[in-house]
Parts: sequence; C-alpha cells; structure tokens
Amino acid sequence: MKLKTIAAVIGSPVSQSLSPAIHNAAFTQMSKPWRYVAIDVDAEYFEEEVLAARESGMLGLSITMPHKDAAFALVQHRDEIAQRSGSVNTIIFDDAGTLRGANTDGDGCCDALVRGGATIAGSRAVVLGAGGTARAVVAALGLRGAADIAIVNRTQSRAVEASECADVARVGSESDIADATLLINTTSVGMGTSESPVSSSFLHSSLIALDAVYHPLETSFIAQARSVGAQTVDGLWMLICQAVLQEELWCGVTPDPQVMRDAALRELAQRNA
Repeated sequence: MKLKTIAAVIGSPVSQSLSPAIHNAAFTQMSKPWRYVAIDVDAEYFEEEVLAARESGMLGLSITMPHKDAAFALVQHRDEIAQRSGSVNTIIFDDAGTLRGANTDGDGCCDALVRGGATIAGSRAVVLGAGGTARAVVAALGLRGAADIAIVNRTQSRAVEASECADVARVGSESDIADATLLINTTSVGMGTSESPVSSSFLHSSLIALDAVYHPLETSFIAQARSVGAQTVDGLWMLICQAVLQEELWCGVTPDPQVMRDAALRELAQRNA
C-alpha cells in the first residue's frame, strides 16, 4: 500500500492559488510529512489526472474552477452539500479506491461567519449570486437551520436553481437585505476592482456581511458594510475555514486556522511587494 503524503489543487489556472501556502503551513505546524502542490489541468484531461492521482496514492484533491461540475459527475459518493449543490470541491480517495466527493465551501462559509459572531440557526440570510459556491452556501445554511434564505441574482433561472438547494430558500431581491441578519456575496464582483455587488443604501448595522472575494482583502463591499456599522468577515476566512474541513476529510486532523491565515497573508504580502 502506497504511503499517502501528497495532496493537490487541480484547476486552470492555479498559479495564483493560495492553497499550497495555506495547506503546507498547516502540515509543517503539525509536523506532518505531507506536502500540497498545484496542478494546472485542462478540462479534457481532468478525469485522467484525478485517476492518476488516485493511482499514485495521493491524500486527496482540492477542485477549483473550472472542474467542480466535472468532479461532481466523476465521483461515486457525495456528501449532502455536494449532492444538493451539484458541485464538488474536494475529492477523497478511500482505501478501496473509491472516489468520494465533498463540498466544503458551504460549511467553510458558515464556519467563517460563526468566527465573525454570527448565529446560523434562525438567521435570515441574503445570498448574492447563484453559482456553485452560492449553491453550496445555500445548502449549508439550510442544513444549519437558517430560517430564511433569499437568493439575489441577475439571471432569474439560476436563482431558481439555487433556491432548490434548501427548503427555506427562495428567489429574493435586494430589498430583502433590510430584514436580513446575514449578507453573503458569492459573486466575483469586486475581485481586483472597486466595484460592489450591492448598493450601500441597502446595508445596515444589524448585518454580518461576508465577501467570498479576498482580492483585495478589504473589498468595497466589506468597506461599505463596515462603514454602516455592520460586522464583516473577509473572504480569506472563508477560504481558510473550508481548507480546514478538507484536511479533516483527507487526513483526519484539524489544523490551526490562524496558522493557515498567517501563511496566506505572508504569501499575499510577497506577491504585492
């Protein structure tokens, strides 16, 4: 039996991924003989690469764009959030060689919100966006007992699809933010720009706002939410929290989230130097 020592992120492009810095810092801090690498894979070679990773005895895989839907189709078993969202961001290789799929984005988002002071059970959430990340977030919020989840998306049909990921989810509008306790941006609006996915006029001090975007670390959305007195959670915490869950699935260990965040901040500082 091969000794499992390597995990990887598979996507295209992956050169800017923070995952190697995050996971390798955790492995080092725990004195584990593991390492994490990035593998750039075109869509046509995705299945071949996953099967090769299994045969070589890897710990597991992180799946990023554009392969999450392909990963969902490839795995034999899926956790509940993956099943509800139709998206897989984590592949686990069990000892029998079975491909198990999970989606840690939703629970990672919820865990980051809890770190920021949120209570998920009974919350009224507004989710901006309706892609794979949004669907995972909606599924996780529903499973954790949110009372109402309004999905705001430009394309109505996509919002309808996302609303099917949780019993308490529905298609909503920006006006739902007035009664919300949680506001989560899962769109790419604001990534590397000064744009915000929502008008600041909708924001209020009773919100806890999370932006899945972490470049820049303080997006316009986060800055606007903070300016009206809302509590805020940056996208880096969501990335860290979902990575913690991945290591638990692959290795059965729980790394220190702060060690992982510090490594990510160092990596970002080096890139911006």
